Amino acid sequence: MSFNLPPFRPPDFSIEALVGAPSARVEAAPADGVAPDNFHVTSNHPEYVRVGGKWILAEESRMDCTLVLKGENLEVVEPRRLKKGDSVVVGRTEDGQEGIFVHIDGFESSTGASNGDKFAFRTRGTRETPFSRSYDDLYDLLRHDRKHGYIVWVLGPAVAFDKDSRDAMQGLIEEGYCHALLAGNALATHDLEAAKFRTGLGQDIYTQEHRTQGHYHHLDILNAVRSIGSIRKTIDELGLNDGIICACEKCDVPYVLAGSIRDDGPMPEVIANNYDAQDAMRAHARKATTVLSLATQLHSIAFGNMIPNYRVLADGTVRPVYFYIVDMSEFSADKLANRGSTQVVPILTNVQDFIINLRNNLIQ
Repeated sequence: MSFNLPPFRPPDFSIEALVGAPSARVEAAPADGVAPDNFHVTSNHPEYVRVGGKWILAEESRMDCTLVLKGENLEVVEPRRLKKGDSVVVGRTEDGQEGIFVHIDGFESSTGASNGDKFAFRTRGTRETPFSRSYDDLYDLLRHDRKHGYIVWVLGPAVAFDKDSRDAMQGLIEEGYCHALLAGNALATHDLEAAKFRTGLGQDIYTQEHRTQGHYHHLDILNAVRSIGSIRKTIDELGLNDGIICACEKCDVPYVLAGSIRDDGPMPEVIANNYDAQDAMRAHARKATTVLSLATQLHSIAFGNMIPNYRVLADGTVRPVYFYIVDMSEFSADKLANRGSTQVVPILTNVQDFIINLRNNLIQ
């Protein structure tokens, strides 16, 4: 089945309220990292600012940022990155009366009631939801974005604890269904543990039986990587040849490992400074067209806050950004949606079944 991106419907700027809207006001940032009073804060949606009689769409957006006017271009800038004197858009209304318009109806929505009804049951994904249609839509989307988009995976360590899910994720990477991987120290550590010892936190990745002294394995692989100096060199020196990280290295798929207070080791590639890690993740957020976030609540929310619900392509086309969150807990999916990621599609299942399902349907 072929996949067609839904068309984007821009605002109707011919309506009286928008025709007569004033140009947006700007004020200079008073100091580095400080916005002027009444600064405008960006959302998850496309936002337009009126400049010199024209409505300009903010590109490469993200939530909770400022809009900086540079000539006739708008840049979405994290408040910590503001420089003294930057021309920051000010105004707290979103309907055009201050030259700022937030557009929430750009893409057709499949949620809510249908056939004109104002009320309907089961409009959000829950444990009772049948996800067959969600899977079918995702298969088509991934086939499309493998060639025409930028697919980002956000993975928790649970993906590496099972032999079949590791094999499935490795296959998806090798077949081009992953353009970037975001994770923490744990995913890399336990994936390489599995490559070396066939265990995850000391359990056999197939039988789930505890190995003697297995609780040392993840620490031993951490120590080996730190001793050798890098993940890449460790893979070569120890002859590791399977799993998620090995597939990324073999296929030149970039990965970002963000550090946390809980980390053991960590791996040399783990970015310990949170803001540096955010910057590295943001580089992929700017390109992402589809995001799949699996069994990692904090990483899901962090990356979700960087992802708008639209992307402006090189030819000027505006397309949706798809965001799937896969977890056994409704809480994780709901929390991300409640943080402003309006396009989130939840699939409530365990990640092993999810990835194997994708592999079986995408790789022939």
